[in-house]
Amino acid sequence: MRTAPPTRSNAPATRRRWHRVSGAAATVATLVLAGLGVTTQATAATNIATTPTKTTQTTQTTKPHVTWTRSCAAPSKKGEMACQALRVTGGTTAFQLEKAARKGVTPKAADASSPSGYGPSDLQDAYGLTDAAASGGSGETIAIVDAYDDPNAESDLAAYRSQYDLPSCTTSNGCFKKVSQTGSTTSLPSADSGWAGEISLDLDMASAICPNCDILLVEAKSASMANLGTAVNKAVSLGAKFVSNSYGGSESSSDSTYDSSYFNHPGVAITVSAGDSGYGAEYPAASKYVTAVGGTALSTSSSSRGWTEKVWSTSSSEGTGSGCSSYDAKPSWQTDTGCSKRTIADVSAVADPATGVSVYDTYGSDGQGWATYGGTSASAPIIASVYALAGTPSSGSYPARFPYGSAGTSALNDVTSGSNGSCSTAYFCTARSGYDGPTGWGTPEGVDAFTG
Repeated sequence: MRTAPPTRSNAPATRRRWHRVSGAAATVATLVLAGLGVTTQATAATNIATTPTKTTQTTQTTKPHVTWTRSCAAPSKKGEMACQALRVTGGTTAFQLEKAARKGVTPKAADASSPSGYGPSDLQDAYGLTDAAASGGSGETIAIVDAYDDPNAESDLAAYRSQYDLPSCTTSNGCFKKVSQTGSTTSLPSADSGWAGEISLDLDMASAICPNCDILLVEAKSASMANLGTAVNKAVSLGAKFVSNSYGGSESSSDSTYDSSYFNHPGVAITVSAGDSGYGAEYPAASKYVTAVGGTALSTSSSSRGWTEKVWSTSSSEGTGSGCSSYDAKPSWQTDTGCSKRTIADVSAVADPATGVSVYDTYGSDGQGWATYGGTSASAPIIASVYALAGTPSSGSYPARFPYGSAGTSALNDVTSGSNGSCSTAYFCTARSGYDGPTGWGTPEGVDAFTG
């Protein structure tokens, strides 16, 4: 285990987050969140591997002048998963608009030479984690489970952490480790450009929220549920108590088998993206053993918190996932009455690409240096890292239940506006006071809702 780094500020003065915005900046942020949607076409980047080729995707935007594309190919067969990463391809993000308003200048178009999305100090401030991130996490390991290899994972991670003055996290100092689903450090899967972007997003979000944590990257040899599940088991066997999964696919009658084979790990916090296709249940977010993580649009505000959130939604077919499972049993701690089986989600965090996060990725045709990403691929590792800041889960516990113990308290930011589609039971797809499908019980306000 590496020696814990000395406590340092979240970022140098030149990069430090402004915690409150002026009235002009708040107005700009409000306009960003209220923009009308448009649709354009873009060609998704091509995989660098013998994996299924990505087809031309529809690039979407919910905010004026912001476009993005899906990083990974859609599942082509039963039992295959897709990553939930969305890469911004054009326009001006909320981060850029707020920065420009603060300085009284016109927003500049993003380029690959500098960050254009929220960074560590922004995210820590938004979720009440600044003190916990500075002092916590040492000795904890966050596992990131993804498909295929990212050859540049360690060097890209180093660039991200250097930009934000985070402690070094390398193989040589014991902080970072990359293995295949078998545990090998040398026999790794084939590389894939789209999944490499996903990997960079996941590693950077773990770093942003828990900069003192160790990181274990486990790469499955393909995007099948069987191989990804095997990678989850390997992560747990290697000692990780926090495992992030930013992928999903259609539910099936095999899900209960997958549950018992891959996700039933008492004492381990396993987070899963709720999906990026709007209302509708996905697996493995539907597993009763995991924390299903929905997505929000996040922007600064003049409130005492300094931030505001609503359900992330582009259209009825793109936005945070939610829903009532067709197959998975309801966990005992989930007590909403509209769904007799598992309801998705449990909690949430930022996922809207237009209010997205900065990521550094250089591999393949998707790798361009600095980019802004969104999707529930961002929210899942954020929540896994909040669990890590909260400390090792109690032996035999199912950490998915922890937020339910803080339901309705100040430990969670209740998200009460927005919808991700149409549904017969309103709270499955529409935010409300208290529990709802798209955002669960809300977003973190510190770590108290994630300990137990």
